[in-house]
Amino acid sequence: MSTPPRPLDALDRQIVAALQKDGRASWTEIAEECGAPLPTVTRRGQSLLASRALRVGVSSNINSPGETDLFMLRIACRAGSQVTVAKALARRTDLRFLCLVTGGSDLLAELVCRRADSLHVRQINEILAIDGVEGCESDLVLHAYKVSQHWAEGATSSRESSGDEIKPPHICDPTHFDETDLSILRELRTDGRASFRSVADSIGVNESTVRRRFEAMRDRGCAWVLTLVAASVLGFESEIVLNISVQPNSIDDIAHELSSYVGVRYLAATLNGTLMCELIMPSSKDVFEFMTEGLGRIDGVRGWTASVELLTVKRGFLETPWWLETVTESSLKP
Repeated sequence: MSTPPRPLDALDRQIVAALQKDGRASWTEIAEECGAPLPTVTRRGQSLLASRALRVGVSSNINSPGETDLFMLRIACRAGSQVTVAKALARRTDLRFLCLVTGGSDLLAELVCRRADSLHVRQINEILAIDGVEGCESDLVLHAYKVSQHWAEGATSSRESSGDEIKPPHICDPTHFDETDLSILRELRTDGRASFRSVADSIGVNESTVRRRFEAMRDRGCAWVLTLVAASVLGFESEIVLNISVQPNSIDDIAHELSSYVGVRYLAATLNGTLMCELIMPSSKDVFEFMTEGLGRIDGVRGWTASVELLTVKRGFLETPWWLETVTESSLKP
C-alpha cells in the first residue's frame, strides 16, 4: 500500500495548476510560472506524480472515430458488485467518464458512440451483460456548454468572466493515422510527460519524427494532454452531479448563467430536458451557498436531484491513478 499524499501547500497547488494548463510543460517553464527555484519545483512535481494523486496522460478521440454521439449512462449494480463492475467498464475504450455515485444508480458513465453503431448493441448486449449489472438508463447529450479542466486554479462558488470555450470536436478518422502515430499515442497514454527521445527509442523511430507527429496530432485536436488530479488532495470535499429540471424555453439562458460559476466543471443539456451539471466545491458550506444564492435564484429552474461522486474511475478516457490504487489494494485482500 502506498503512503497517502502529504497535504499540498501553495507551491504544490501552483504546480498542479500549471500542469493542468499544459501537462507537458518543462519543469523550467513551470518554475518560471510559479516564481520558485527550479530544483524545488522539479522535486515537488516529481513527488506529486509519484504519489498517485496526480497523473499526466495523453488522450485521443480516435477511440470512437467519425461522427459520434454522447450518452450519459446511469448503471445500477447488484449489492457488493460495484467495484467489480467498475473494473469491467474501465477497460472499455468508449467510456470517456466513469465514477461511482450515491443515489438511485451506482455508476455514472459517459459513452461515446459512433453514429454508425447501434446504442442498443452496446447497452444491452455488452453493458447489461456484465455480471453484477442490474439496470442501465441512457440519456443523449444534446449540447455541452462547459468542460473545464482548469478547476484547480481555484474552484469556488464565485463567478468567472466566462466559461471554457467549447469548440466543435475535430473528427479524427482512422485514415488520419498510421501505425507510428498510434504507437506514439500508446506510449504517451500512461505517461504524458515521457520524453520524445524515450518514446522514439521504444518504438524504433527518431526523436524528430515523434515530436513532429505528436505536435501535428495535438494541433489538429486528435490528441490532447490531460492532467488528472484528485480533488481531495487539494482540499475540495464536495464533488456532486446535479440533474437540474428547467423550463424548456429557458434552457439556454440558464445554462449560460450556470457556466459563469467557477465551481461548475461540466454542464450539458440532455434529451430528457434537464441540465446535467458536475460541481466541485471546497466544502458543504460552499455547496449550500451555491444552491441558495446561485442555482436557487435563477429564473426557470424548477428543481434538481443530486448524487455525490464517491470515486472517479475515468476522466478523458484515462483511468485515474487513485482509482488504480484502490483496485490494486482491493486485489490484495483475501
